[in-house]
Amino acid sequence: MKIEKEIKQDKFHSEYQKLAINILFTSNWLNSTTTKTLKPFGISSQQYNVLRILKGQSPNSISVNNIMERMIDKMSNTSRLVEKLRQKELIERVICEKDRRQVDVKITKKGIELLEKVKTEMNSFNLLTETISEKEAKIINKLLDKMRG
Repeated sequence: MKIEKEIKQDKFHSEYQKLAINILFTSNWLNSTTTKTLKPFGISSQQYNVLRILKGQSPNSISVNNIMERMIDKMSNTSRLVEKLRQKELIERVICEKDRRQVDVKITKKGIELLEKVKTEMNSFNLLTETISEKEAKIINKLLDKMRG
């Protein structure tokens, strides 16, 4: 659906303003859809992001700072997210071999199993993107990367 209909606005100051509003609206739409998809699993999109980062590192552990650098939402309180995931037994703390004062984290078997369950639902969510072709997705990705400099 066109952004004009979505937000009930016929005119924009420029195509650039329309683009910015369209990106913000689409971002919120994607975030809302992701939140609804993850809710039955008891995790937020930020927690899902942490689990995916840790699964990518598995079987190795990484520091909370390293996780923070890789987060999609840079404003997330990574320490709080990690603690909530630890309480759910989806991740565990590991003493760092190189620096015994540093505590790293890694995903547990339970965390990997949850990601496998979520994967099916997120694949259904990914079907939403079938409204655009892979070629179009590449173009959009290239343009968004260019926009961020």
